[in-house]
Amino acid sequence: MMHSQTETDVYRVGFGLRTLLLLAIAAALLGGCNSTPKRDPEFASALPVEIPAPPQGNGAIFQAGYQRSWFENVIARRVGDVLLVNLVEDTEASQTNEGSVDKSSSTEIASPTFFGRGISFDLPFASGNYDLSQSLSSNTSFSGDGGNTQNNEFSGSISVTVTEVLANGYLKVRGEKRIGMTGGNEYIRVSGTIRPEDISDRNSVDSTRIADATLAYVGEGQVSDASKMGWLAKFFISVVWPF
Repeated sequence: MMHSQTETDVYRVGFGLRTLLLLAIAAALLGGCNSTPKRDPEFASALPVEIPAPPQGNGAIFQAGYQRSWFENVIARRVGDVLLVNLVEDTEASQTNEGSVDKSSSTEIASPTFFGRGISFDLPFASGNYDLSQSLSSNTSFSGDGGNTQNNEFSGSISVTVTEVLANGYLKVRGEKRIGMTGGNEYIRVSGTIRPEDISDRNSVDSTRIADATLAYVGEGQVSDASKMGWLAKFFISVVWPF
């Protein structure tokens, strides 16, 4: 009877583990089916600052914070305003280095002499005389050649929002564009600081005019994973691999 109870307990434990495994697999599959791009809090848009209620009964038409310009182009100047950033990045760099090292050494020790005669000795298990002279030589050489060429181009446009107005009038901006496609998601992220003088009359600014700029174009999903190096290949080119 006790043996039967033990078998029942083992069966229940095994059934519970199988159920948990199936639930985990189902959750992973459902999570993989969700291809909605995720938001990055570091590049979230900023909401406009709440305008205080105008004082009542002051007898004036103008109220601070409620003004609208009728005779000039509307450009970003306050927190929450939208600004168009034109991505016009084009960088090119090249580097070449070459080095060589060659070192050789030679050492000789002559056979000692005693009263003008060389010292030699006989080995009991070999025929002939052997002197005590020694010689040592070594040669080491190294040659290396390396080159690196990189060319990056980033074009397009993205709308960002003003997140902060600095004391000198400069604007801190940031924004993110999320694109969901078949096989993966694409993200374009921009942040930095701009001068109001660099904003054109069409409320746009080139990315080359952004100070402390962060421009990122990243992807996730099947297409992005297919172009990534596997963990085994990373091991063979890492500093851990000694050869």
